[in-house]
Amino acid sequence: MHPKNLHNTPYQFKKLLEKHTALAPFIITNEFGNNTIDFANPIAVLELNKALLKVHYNVKHWDIPKNYLCAPIPGRADYVHHLADILNNENVINNIKGLDIGVGANCIYPILGKTIYNWQMVGADINETAVTNAKQIVAANTNLIDSIEIRKQNSNANIFTGIIKPNEKFDFTMCNPPFHSSEKEATKGTQRKLKNLGKQTSELELNFGGMANELWCNGGEGLFLKRLIKESVLFKNQVTIFTSLVSKSDNLPKLQKQLTKLKAIHFIIPMQQGNKKSRILAWKFNA
Repeated sequence: MHPKNLHNTPYQFKKLLEKHTALAPFIITNEFGNNTIDFANPIAVLELNKALLKVHYNVKHWDIPKNYLCAPIPGRADYVHHLADILNNENVINNIKGLDIGVGANCIYPILGKTIYNWQMVGADINETAVTNAKQIVAANTNLIDSIEIRKQNSNANIFTGIIKPNEKFDFTMCNPPFHSSEKEATKGTQRKLKNLGKQTSELELNFGGMANELWCNGGEGLFLKRLIKESVLFKNQVTIFTSLVSKSDNLPKLQKQLTKLKAIHFIIPMQQGNKKSRILAWKFNA
């Protein structure tokens, strides 16, 4: 993990329980005698997130609708810290404003951007329930109200268009795109995840949840990112640097080729949490 990520050390369950007693029933002892939770249990993951947000980020009121994506916070914090490094390298330091594409019902990235670095954040999503819930989270926490705005994307054909306003400036955009191209592919991914967690592969409940628009889209991650890059050209004078997570390394060559063709300066930052490897793809149009 990023050296600034406070989740580099094991979870402090005693401290978490002091702020969030609802986590207690889900704490178990693993084979090494350490406290942990069952990460295949979506309710346990939800309660852990609530505790982490209370203790480390002063977010006292946070919840998501049933079956929506319960984003693991340590990995999300890593993306935010790497973004801060990118902005620092671009000499973007003060009054930073960012846009999260696909904010989801959990609103995690705007929350972390605000609470860790005091960024102004806009979160955008096409799903009505996600937008409504994200707005409720912001409204319920006084430390978020003045720093986070949630906007709804009303067109399936657009990503940035209709979200970024005329003459509006962003220092960065971020995105965690849907991984899969279909429900069938997402189900196979879930089976692999459950097997890795020592569960029967017939147990198809997602340990981190996730609705259709959060987990898959036509063409999967690769096509979504091609669309994202293509549309980013239209906003090259309004955004300093565009970024996205890329889960599947096989998608990188085509994306890099597209960026080169568009004359975009681009680079890749590797990320890893445990056995999970990912990377940030970043690009800009102005040297």
